[in-house]
This record gives sequence, structure tokens and C-alpha cells, in this order.
Amino acid sequence: MTGPHDAGTVSDEPAGTPPSPPNPLPVPSQTPLFHALERDRYRRQEQIRALEERTGRRLICYVAGPAASITARDILPFVDLLEDVEKGSQLDLLLHTAGGDVDQAERIALLCRKRIGAVGGFRVIVPDSAKSAGTLICLAADAVVTGQPSELGPIDPQIVIERDASGQEISRPAQSFLDGLQDIVQATGAGQLSPAYFPLLDKLDPSLIDFCKKALRRSEQLATRFLAQYMLKDQPDCQKKAKTIARELNNVERFLSHGAVIDADRAQELGLVVRILEPDDDVWQGYWRLYCEQTLALVSPIARLFEGRRASLPANYQAGQ
Repeated sequence: MTGPHDAGTVSDEPAGTPPSPPNPLPVPSQTPLFHALERDRYRRQEQIRALEERTGRRLICYVAGPAASITARDILPFVDLLEDVEKGSQLDLLLHTAGGDVDQAERIALLCRKRIGAVGGFRVIVPDSAKSAGTLICLAADAVVTGQPSELGPIDPQIVIERDASGQEISRPAQSFLDGLQDIVQATGAGQLSPAYFPLLDKLDPSLIDFCKKALRRSEQLATRFLAQYMLKDQPDCQKKAKTIARELNNVERFLSHGAVIDADRAQELGLVVRILEPDDDVWQGYWRLYCEQTLALVSPIARLFEGRRASLPANYQAGQ
């Protein structure tokens, strides 16, 4: 005779039926050792997929160390990141960079825009800094997404003046180089030039002066074109607004320092389309946590990290080397 407490022990399965197997444990497609070695990378890719599900947008990431410049070496991995982005997608680029080659920044921005096509959308997520050429990439977006730590910067280009004894490039703002040269010219005309400048003037390449002037014009023209074609395209007098903003971003007299901070509020005051996320916003928390893990993965100041839900290039990747 069965008591009331025994009712739950009675099986509905016919006698002799083998017990159902437990749910199988998920097994990664990679071999155990390889997965263990790369577990941090796979965890970041899980975070990327979670952010994509939350926002309904595709997410790719470019995070560079403090001494890494945007160069032609970045194009190959960017093509990899965009490999599975479909035309018409809503695309986000999480970007952290101190800047670099203006021409290559243009290529990166155009790669993203061409991949999604005219009906797609493009935003740049700036968790920390997108300076100089990085700011130019932002200007090719429909909007820039920021938080409290985020900053852009002036777009006056940096010019490689020479190399040090170890072969590292020494860059200076183009306008600062021209301003310094002008000071020397004025001192010469007044008969007050120090003899210490004579060896430097002997080595001066006149073509470098012309290059600096053209680089300044090029940066401003590119900013104007990006703003008018993308970020401000739906605004009245977009061409006029684009020229005004580009001129301000290229104005060394206003910012004085190439590293001047243009935070989200100041960017909005300039006329840029900026969305500011609060610190407790769950999407911002997702971006910030992902960025923190990516920054810690950089193995050196010159390292770069290229990541998406499918492609992930290690931080020590150097194309062509």
C-alpha cells in the first residue's frame, strides 16, 4: 500500500525503459588545450555577441596601444572583421586609438561604409579616446556613442619629421612645425636668430614645408566631406555646417595642443551628432567591460587588437612583418 509521501516516486515510464540521459555538457569546437590558451579571447567574443543581441547591431572592435598608429597594416585585419557583415547592416565600430595616417583612416572609414551600403547604418563607439585620425573616422559615422570617459581630439595631422637613434619615428603636429619655422623666419628678418638654429636650417627639406601645408588642407577637406556626406547629411545647410566644424577641429589656435580633450559635451557644442550613455546604462557597462578586457590583452604599447563575433586577431599581430 502506497502512502501519500510516496506518490512522487512513481514513474510514468513503462517498466524496463532505460533512464533518460542528462543534458550533455557544451563542448567547444576547439581542442581543450587551445581553448584554454585562448579562453580570454573567446570570452570577449561572447561579450561581443551579447552586445549585438542587446543592441540589434553588429559590433567590430579596433583597440590600439598608446604607441600604435593607424597604418596600412590595419587594412587587412579590418577586411577580415567585415567579412561576415552583410550589406544593409547596422554596424558599430568600437574604436580606441591615438591616431595615425590620415589616408589609412579614410580607408578604414570607407571600408565600413561601403560594406554596409547606402541603406546601412554606422556608429562609432568611443569608450576612451579616438584622437586625431581616429576622430576623422568618427566623422564618417552617423553618430558617435560616448560615456563620461570618452574623448575626441583636434584633427590637425601629425607629420614624421625624423627618426631617432633606434629607428622610431618622431612626429610633430604639422601646424606646430610651420609655426616654429615662421618664428625662425621672423627672428632672421629682425637679425635676432640664434646661431644654434644654423645646423637645423641646413638640414631642412623645403618639400617638408609644402607637405605640412597640404596635410592640413587634406585633413580639413576630408572632415568636411565625411560630415556633409554622412553625419550631417539630413540637416539643412549641411555643407556649410560641415565646413565650419572641420575648420574648428583643425584650428590649432583654438585647441593649442594636439592632445586637447574634446569630450562629449564639447563635441555636441561643435555640432557633432553624439549620443551620451550614462555610467549605469547596461549597454555602456557592456562596452566598458569589453574595452577593459581588450586593453589588458594588449601585449605592448605598439600592439593592436582586432575583434568581432567571428574574427579575432591577437594583440601582437603585425601584418607584413
